[in-house]
Amino acid sequence: MKKVIALAIFVGALPFFNCASAHAQETEESKSASLLDDYHQKVGFTYGAQAVVQSTYIWRGLCSGAFNIQPSANVGYGGLFVEWWWNIGVEEWTFRTFQPEMDITVGFARWGLNVSMLYVHNFNCGLFDGNNYAGRGNRLQLTGSYTISSKLPLRFLWSTRVAASDGYINKNGETAFAWSSYAEISYTQKLPYDMKLYSAVGISPWRSCYTGYRDGWGVTNIDLRLQKDWSLSEHCGLKLMGQVTINPFLIAADRSSVVWHPDYTDNQSINANIGLGVYLK
Repeated sequence: MKKVIALAIFVGALPFFNCASAHAQETEESKSASLLDDYHQKVGFTYGAQAVVQSTYIWRGLCSGAFNIQPSANVGYGGLFVEWWWNIGVEEWTFRTFQPEMDITVGFARWGLNVSMLYVHNFNCGLFDGNNYAGRGNRLQLTGSYTISSKLPLRFLWSTRVAASDGYINKNGETAFAWSSYAEISYTQKLPYDMKLYSAVGISPWRSCYTGYRDGWGVTNIDLRLQKDWSLSEHCGLKLMGQVTINPFLIAADRSSVVWHPDYTDNQSINANIGLGVYLK
């Protein structure tokens, strides 16, 4: 567990080492530019789409499924945007259970600030079913994040479920609402040859879906993801991703280092993922 904590500290400090290294290589011209000057640009009509094939569905430290295809599309104007996202895949490595999911996000992104409302629809219940189930169901969550700039891509994020399914059974045998919340600090370092290294540390501040609705808080994920992009044209490209995620909370709860559950992927404490995608912008 001490090694995991040390790794969390290292990943959290990585942005500051990268920033110091980048600062040492700045030219005189770049030194005179503000870190925030890329946010003065006007935002007109925007659009984009992508489709990714992945070996694993990893979300905030949780292994939420096995092999999948995830298409998405978005449109926006002046900072306002709407995004549609779909997960088409299997729930476990035995390939017995199909797990489709559809997300719709409405938000505003400008000056490094991103505020959005996300509606998650799981196909085991009706599209507009907003009941608070103690288990998988539709969810509504509010998310806010702030990224300093493209020159210093350090991002702070907070997300809380505000309605629909976020239930657990309390001591009275009743279904209680957890207000599951997640906080994250992340950094994306640009590398040579159109490569990017993404690092993140995420926590759950109280009883939540991220900790299996157990009491207390926990470090839910330490992420490292390497991505390589190939530009096919001005508006189209390919990307190859590789990711490793450690869930320290599950390791501490299970008193183990590595747990493999082909039938119950959400119990895994260490996960890896590789994905290939195509995107339009």
